Amino acid sequence: MELYSIQTGYFRLDGGAMFGVVPKALWSKVYPSDENNLIPLAMRCLLIVQGDRKILVDNGIGNKQDARFFSHYYLHGDETLEKSLAEAGYAPEDITDMLLTHLHFDHAGGSIKRKSDGEGYEPAFPNAVYWVSQAQWDWATHPNAREKASFLKENIFPIAQSGKLKLFDQSFELMPGVQIRIFNGHTVGQAIPFIHDKGKTVVYLADSLPTFAHIPLAYNMSYDIQPLLTLTEKEAFLEEAVENNFILFSEHDAFYECCTLQRTDKGIRVFRTGSLQEFLKN
Repeated sequence: MELYSIQTGYFRLDGGAMFGVVPKALWSKVYPSDENNLIPLAMRCLLIVQGDRKILVDNGIGNKQDARFFSHYYLHGDETLEKSLAEAGYAPEDITDMLLTHLHFDHAGGSIKRKSDGEGYEPAFPNAVYWVSQAQWDWATHPNAREKASFLKENIFPIAQSGKLKLFDQSFELMPGVQIRIFNGHTVGQAIPFIHDKGKTVVYLADSLPTFAHIPLAYNMSYDIQPLLTLTEKEAFLEEAVENNFILFSEHDAFYECCTLQRTDKGIRVFRTGSLQEFLKN
């Protein structure tokens, strides 16, 4: 099995929203903001290659929205999905499975692209099936008022219309060594992959743990729809991760790609940081 970090660019969100009830005087010490209280966030995807299967986990914000939409998120960086895939030796046409952890625009926006004639939409990965949990699909296609702005119809409905949508209703093994588990605190039916290979486990965190600054139990997002469930899920996961020395792969942390954990007198905290390849080769 081969794993590749696929960077698609960076954006900015309000730091207060990202850290919820934690005061800025505390969170800004571990995750700095600019003069407008905005913090940088990565949109980092993961490519899993084994035999004929090439599984891409999430795909960033895409490029089909208008300038007004993108202006709200301060996109920056030179990386794109296509460029990062090419650096790994692959193209969108090579992807066989597109696993969407959930359908918020910064995770699933690259799923669909405009047709070359500008009329309508089509899958950005023409040879892939698109995996989404049934609970998340139902949630996203009938959005609540709080999350509605994060579920964009043009990112979602063309997947079903293409005939490539694959739904699952519980945790399962996507292929040998790739286990998909469900978390519900951030949004209903978020699918988190646990990748087991060569005695190591890499966990793609998505929004179950948005940055490594969110490891302290009280540091949670205002975007979470069930904050107390987020707290419960996170506490259990961190215990499992430190006990089993999981390698945590961050989708959004702008400063660190991966980390492992340790127990301290303040609770579970970061032990070591580094790139995915650094952790895999050691």
